[in-house]
Amino acid sequence: MVDTDSGWDGRGGRGSRGTRDTDGTWGVRGARAPDALPDRRVAAPDRRVAAPDRGVAAPDNRVAAPDLRAALPGRRVAAPDRRFALPGRRVAAVSLVALAALATGCEPGTATGAPEASPPVRPTQAAAPSPTRTAPVTEDAKPRTAPPPSPSASTSPPAPAPATARPAPEPSTAPPPRVLMRTGSESDRVRELQARLRQIGHFGRNPTGYYGSVTADAVRSFQAKRSLPVTGSTDEVTWQRLLAMTRVPKAAELRPPTERPLAAPDERCLKGRVLCISKNSRTLAWMIDGKVVSAMDVRFGSEYTPTREGVFEVFWKSRDHVSTLYDTPMPYALFFSGGQAVHYSADFAANGYGGASHGCVNVRDKKKVAALFDQVRTGDKVVVYW
Repeated sequence: MVDTDSGWDGRGGRGSRGTRDTDGTWGVRGARAPDALPDRRVAAPDRRVAAPDRGVAAPDNRVAAPDLRAALPGRRVAAPDRRFALPGRRVAAVSLVALAALATGCEPGTATGAPEASPPVRPTQAAAPSPTRTAPVTEDAKPRTAPPPSPSASTSPPAPAPATARPAPEPSTAPPPRVLMRTGSESDRVRELQARLRQIGHFGRNPTGYYGSVTADAVRSFQAKRSLPVTGSTDEVTWQRLLAMTRVPKAAELRPPTERPLAAPDERCLKGRVLCISKNSRTLAWMIDGKVVSAMDVRFGSEYTPTREGVFEVFWKSRDHVSTLYDTPMPYALFFSGGQAVHYSADFAANGYGGASHGCVNVRDKKKVAALFDQVRTGDKVVVYW
């Protein structure tokens, strides 16, 4: 029987020329072929046995490499035998080992047939996956989790304020107290306000019912003394505080006599229907046939706009008149000399004799001058005298 894998052609004797082996190598001159046959026949079955192992190890080349070295001890034993028996064929043995390593898919340099190769892994250790051989866990292989919320995300709670920081006081959202009376108001409640302020020494005049600068100053004085907001207007807080400190005014306190002592009437006032006006006593007496029907306090113009003196007559009545020259109200106006007239003056009601008119005869009692306006007729006499 002829072995096709050997370098011997079956003819005895020493050949003068080497024959080519089936693996592509040339035999060594002078070597005895029969001496190598037993070892080579043993090695071949070992390679055939190793083939199934290489096929099994194919799914995982990294694990199969140690198994191949453990499963083929015969190759490592046979290789020294071949080197002992056939020192000339060392190159062929190395080629066979390299081919076997390439068949298993090992990386270059991980499996060699040299005796100084690293010792084989024990079968018990090869069965368990090695930590260094398992696929590394990457970020892509890890279960994806939501990234940590951004500090500016809407779901994040606001950053706590420093322990030493104190929150700024929030502005008060309570509406301001409702104002009940202010400068320009005119009513019976203003009269009551003035009477109550007079009881505790903040208003030094008789109530007039008109809220002027004198009343506003009296309210400011009261507010400042009671630690209230000093506005000069009577709001609900100021009014309730005043009601708690005073009593209900009597009728004489609400409407005291406003007439100053009447002077002896001018003789020109003793006949007919006459408005008898005295600059000396600063009074007006409405007289019919020498009899006083009503009397009231009046004030006159300043030295720059004096009230004319003499005998006149009412030529025009205007209930809701407004001065076109000074743009001021002149209610219940009874004109007697050009632009001069007897009329109600809110400023006189508020400030008293501290001011003056522009030549008119001012009345501070609105009810009395309103009643006078209804009684006086156009053509009635007006006497202004000292």
